[in-house]
Amino acid sequence: MKKLIEKFLKTDDKFAALIIRVMAAVVIFPHGAQKAFGWFGGHGFEGTMNFMTGAGGLPWLVAFLVIIGESLGALMLVSGVGTRFVAASHTIIMLGALKMHWANGFFMNWFGNQEGEGFEFHLLYIGMMLSLLVSGAGKWSLDNIIHKKLEN
Repeated sequence: MKKLIEKFLKTDDKFAALIIRVMAAVVIFPHGAQKAFGWFGGHGFEGTMNFMTGAGGLPWLVAFLVIIGESLGALMLVSGVGTRFVAASHTIIMLGALKMHWANGFFMNWFGNQEGEGFEFHLLYIGMMLSLLVSGAGKWSLDNIIHKKLEN
């Protein structure tokens, strides 16, 4: 079990993963805060749960996990704790979001001439998360600190 945890936490000590995880957290945190707290023009926890389970057709547990995953997951990315778990979770969330936005086409709705947003953001974010799945959390991460302590 210890070896499995060590593999899960193992990361390089480079800046690339640090940059990716911090930028991903900066981008995803407002989305999570909209869903969880109603910040940045969002509907808050209850409103988001109602939308996702009603119009979105998601089971309540999935809707709950999306809200927690985007809000708490962003904080986990910044600190670099459980990075591979968060990256896998966010990849699944974004695959679901990509499916929901598929009908709107590739491009985001820059000029307001589409019915909704396209899926280009979701693809880009998935790429960031896949990179973290491969590399781990990188420099200045709690994953790296924990891994080094377990190694000794």
